[in-house]
Amino acid sequence: MHTRTLGQGLTVSAIGLGCMGMSQSYGPNPGDRDEMIEVLRSALDSGVTFFDTAESYGPYLNEELVGEALQPVRDDVVIATKFGWRLGDGEAPGLDSRPARIREVAEASLTRLRSETIDLFYQHRVDPKVPIEDVAGAVGELIAEGKVRHFGLSEASALTIRRAHAVCPVTAVQSEYSLWTRDAESAVLPTLAALGIGFVPFSPLGKGFFTGAVDQNTQFSDGDIRESIPRFSEENRAANIALLAHVAQLADQKGATPGQIALAWLLAQGPQVVPIPGTRRTKRIEENAGATGVGLSADELDGLATLAARIGVHGNRYGDFQMGFVER
Repeated sequence: MHTRTLGQGLTVSAIGLGCMGMSQSYGPNPGDRDEMIEVLRSALDSGVTFFDTAESYGPYLNEELVGEALQPVRDDVVIATKFGWRLGDGEAPGLDSRPARIREVAEASLTRLRSETIDLFYQHRVDPKVPIEDVAGAVGELIAEGKVRHFGLSEASALTIRRAHAVCPVTAVQSEYSLWTRDAESAVLPTLAALGIGFVPFSPLGKGFFTGAVDQNTQFSDGDIRESIPRFSEENRAANIALLAHVAQLADQKGATPGQIALAWLLAQGPQVVPIPGTRRTKRIEENAGATGVGLSADELDGLATLAARIGVHGNRYGDFQMGFVER
């Protein structure tokens, strides 16, 4: 596995591991905790050293899982987690990035992660009630105290990124980005390049679509978030198959899998791009890691981008409620 450097000199594996699905969102959660711990530890055998979690995944369960699994190899990995949600505790759930709340989350996350420092601490979603300068200042204080190493943002606009970066250097921005979700290209990616900030695409495989495991006949199990996502309605999946068919055809020509082609396309977008595909299976981790060895020519890259733009994508990437928390 090659390594890449995000902003502020944070070196990580070229492909990371999104851990959320081990605790929520994709149907019934795995019943065997020990099995998920082994999957997490097996990622290192494939060269993965970058692990992504959040207090809200579970909630809390995913951080605990990641903390237990990676404690024996803590010095060899980079763990990213997130703040920014009010998760109940007698209050209505919602966004909450007040400085006092950020500190509270950091302390609790450190305990769950069994760690003395958080390598990368993202604001999970921008909170319109709290100036981003106050958020950046609060994380800067945690960095000065050694409790956090690096500051990140998720689904933030270019302007918000610049304002935050002026107060506390931003190491990485995490947003959805893939062949069928390319909103970041117009303003965010140029801003990150100009400021020397890394980019961490989540859902780089289109929530499983580009693995080829989802088609118009797929029946999602109870609790699978894709049931509520317009892009995954039966009608929209049928329309979106055209793009997947081209990716699969190219994969056959390259001796690769569709998922590897989709990841290789992302890796080719710049040396600061580090996708974090999620999975519950060691075999899939191995497959994803193999994408770093898939070379795409300039013509192939252009063909994928052009086709994706021409075909377009049918359906929003989130439902109406979820869209309210996207890019501010």
